[in-house]
Amino acid sequence: MTNAAEYDVVVVGAGPVGENVADRARAAGLSTAVVENELIGGECSYWACMPSKALLRPVTARADARRVPGLRQAVQGPLDVAEVLAHRDYYASNWKDDGQVGWLESVGADIHRGRGRLAGPRQVTVEPPSGERYTLTARHAVAVCTGSRALVPDLPGLAGANPWTSREATSAGKVPDRLVIVGGGVVAVEMATVWQALGSRVTVLVRGKGLLANMEPFAASWSPRRWTEAGATVRTGTSVAAVERDGGDGPVTAVLDDGERIEADEILFATGRAPRTDDIGLDTVGLKPGSWLTVDDSCRVEGSDWLYAVGDVNHRALMTHEGKYQARVAGDAIAARAHGKPLDTARWGAHSATADHAAVPQVVFTDPEAAAVGLTLAQAEAAGHRVRAVDYDMASVSGAGLYADGYRGRARMVVDLDRETVLGATFVGPGVAELLHSATVAVAGEVPIARLWHAVPAYPTISEVWLRLLETYRG
Repeated sequence: MTNAAEYDVVVVGAGPVGENVADRARAAGLSTAVVENELIGGECSYWACMPSKALLRPVTARADARRVPGLRQAVQGPLDVAEVLAHRDYYASNWKDDGQVGWLESVGADIHRGRGRLAGPRQVTVEPPSGERYTLTARHAVAVCTGSRALVPDLPGLAGANPWTSREATSAGKVPDRLVIVGGGVVAVEMATVWQALGSRVTVLVRGKGLLANMEPFAASWSPRRWTEAGATVRTGTSVAAVERDGGDGPVTAVLDDGERIEADEILFATGRAPRTDDIGLDTVGLKPGSWLTVDDSCRVEGSDWLYAVGDVNHRALMTHEGKYQARVAGDAIAARAHGKPLDTARWGAHSATADHAAVPQVVFTDPEAAAVGLTLAQAEAAGHRVRAVDYDMASVSGAGLYADGYRGRARMVVDLDRETVLGATFVGPGVAELLHSATVAVAGEVPIARLWHAVPAYPTISEVWLRLLETYRG
């Protein structure tokens, strides 16, 4: 596509979020263009969810196997690094987007390769890699789905030190002997898990008091146990003041705020995310370049009747599954408005994104796994709820002992005492990721505790922890 054209909907950004907006719009009979300047499929497919989980799966599978009688002796050796990286490459589609292009074309969306920028109301200019720029006009809506990028601090020497961000950490072709990781969030803990298991000597530097600050405090205390047992170092209350590197491939040195120097072969900064909105023409529609975009529950930008911001760019919940959820809502809302229909929030809640406020599920794929949904105890109390936290040692669940010898884990359920519903749940332990959707249903559905008693967990499974939490709550 090289000529100016008019569409019902123009989507800027072809990651999972943009793809889902386009799919919903096309399903409603709206002509749709998608503009993308990198790979169709976006960050998740090539530098985040897919490659990171492909790297983590062999690590956690080996850890689980080492806790199973009759199997542990067979898996004491090191991971096959070449095979793990090849597995990662496969799930990143070898950084080729043919499959994603085929899918997007199959739903009937037109793909425009190039950088997309707003150029006024309902106008998007496209700058293709070669050829002259042209303009697309949207009759009904423009959806900004450009996602977020790694936020790298402005430190002396860092710009010339070629630091890793999440992209390099998930796509690297060899294992660094020594890796310094700056940060304490999900990217930091997952990449520490991966690269230590593949042979790196890992040092994690956390500016705050601990890891995974947005989860229950006990979740943060479990992840580093395996690392430190294997020789990793985790240092909290530590800030990096500068970075030094002579040449792009030589050793890199992290200079701490107290003057201490830590040398490594690579340094990863996992210090947050920033919106990809600095160069998409926001100023042409009265918005501030580089800002997060504030939206209503249909993901329409406040003050606009045509501009939508979906996924990371609206800063509601920076996770792929939540972005795709928002995309389904936004796509349906765009279609309803285009066809002159009222928004239906009763049937399926189709036009209102509410789960990204208080029922956001998240899994940290470390050893052991950490999985959480809804509010932590501290968050619930800060929001003014009258709550009670119910804790249970998951090692006491029959299914957990069968899952792994020496199973260690913990569960917490945060209960709203006035309504007797579950506001949040957190699980830490091997295999707990698959517990999370039951907790999400309980939180999002506001299921009364009295009804949860009748959701009988199968015996003997780890999910029996639900029964134990309810028994503990009842006392």
